[in-house]
Amino acid sequence: MSVLLVEDDMSIAIVITAALEAEGFDVKHCQTIEERDRLLSQHTFSAMVTDVMLPDGDGIETIGRVRSLRPDMPVLILSAQNTLDTAVRATDTGAFEYFPKPFDIDELARTVRQAAGNGQGSVHDGDEPLGDGLPLVGRSPAMQSVFRMITRVLRNDLTVLILGESGTGKELVAEAIHQLGNRRTGPFIAVNTAAIPAELIESELFGHEKGAFTGAVARHEGKFEQAAGGTLFLDEIGDMPMQAQTRLLRALQSGTVRRVGGREEIKLDARIIAATNKDLEPEIAAGRFREDLYYRLNVVPISMPPLRDRPEDIEVLARHFLQHAANEGLPKRQLTQEAAELLRKQSWRGNVRELKNFIYRLALLAREDAIDVESIVPLLAADGQGPQTGATAVAGGEVDIDTAVSQWLAAERPADGSIYASAMAAFERPLFAEILKETGGNQLRAAHALGINRNTLRKRLSELEIDPEAFTRRL
Repeated sequence: MSVLLVEDDMSIAIVITAALEAEGFDVKHCQTIEERDRLLSQHTFSAMVTDVMLPDGDGIETIGRVRSLRPDMPVLILSAQNTLDTAVRATDTGAFEYFPKPFDIDELARTVRQAAGNGQGSVHDGDEPLGDGLPLVGRSPAMQSVFRMITRVLRNDLTVLILGESGTGKELVAEAIHQLGNRRTGPFIAVNTAAIPAELIESELFGHEKGAFTGAVARHEGKFEQAAGGTLFLDEIGDMPMQAQTRLLRALQSGTVRRVGGREEIKLDARIIAATNKDLEPEIAAGRFREDLYYRLNVVPISMPPLRDRPEDIEVLARHFLQHAANEGLPKRQLTQEAAELLRKQSWRGNVRELKNFIYRLALLAREDAIDVESIVPLLAADGQGPQTGATAVAGGEVDIDTAVSQWLAAERPADGSIYASAMAAFERPLFAEILKETGGNQLRAAHALGINRNTLRKRLSELEIDPEAFTRRL
């Protein structure tokens, strides 16, 4: 069996050729689209492996010519452009598989063997481009795995369960599946099941008839009905009350819902995507989540990795958010490599959401267009990150408050007459930042948590040059 390899990087081409020849393949190699088309017109191949960015064009955009020459030949696509858009474009052409660089050479060889033996066997049969634009980016193997899972569910309506910590971007994955999938012309209805009072959740999900309960003055269509023809995203499913879990399970099993107080069975016509930041198996063991509902939802699980497990993505995310901040009217900034490396070393307990908010705040407050380490350190200190000295040591929880005061006085003792004011400001910055993060920038809730008047909080935020809008949860 023979394989056509289209790759302009000779070092990569040599490695792939050696691996495929070890598998018994006869490999013909070329570096351009023009040469590829010539070889396809003259020879028959069991499979083709091609890079995306070639000297004379885009390997994905020209797959149509490949199909016209060899319609049944499996195509495997390689790319260093490791974004969801590239993964979707690759599989949308009917590619057998997509491999982001760097890739496992043994896995590539095994997949070529499978493709050559099975014929076309594409992931899906897209007829039209799916587009791009969603802020799901990442070069890490963990995110590439997420991209590949997304592409596998675009041409079906299988139920998806998205797992991951808060701030990892679970709703973005749900939106991507909807906007790039079969139901993109229908509505996308998102419901935070943890934010709905327990006594109202059934009415919100399934609707109610007029007079079904006190205050039900008119018929109300529930989220299942509103999502007809589209996607229903059930966020924080792990916090759903047990009674509502039972109703949800019944709806998923029967494919119908009944409004509260109603008799009519309404047929479901929505794809279900659920998400949770909880580990549901311990919740099942504790009796707080139904095991049968878990298996009904967990048809296709997609795990969103926390940012600490993919530090190689921090720089690309930071630059991505700087560009989006500029698109939204904030000053256009650039990140120096030293600053990017500093960002990579931070913990980002709030994951991508925290990083996004930090970058937007940085774009607003930085004094220079080129953001360097000196621009970042003060904001990291205000967030309780970076070098743990002074009041930031208290915020980081690494030393007791007496030691923190001693360290602060030794390192940052101001001129006589301003010690008290300087110390209070140093302590207030990380304190206010932490509470604003917890409350999503809501000043009323932050003031209540701090036990101070809202006007007092607003005045101190202004004096300390802390922008509460930078903590708004927009990711």
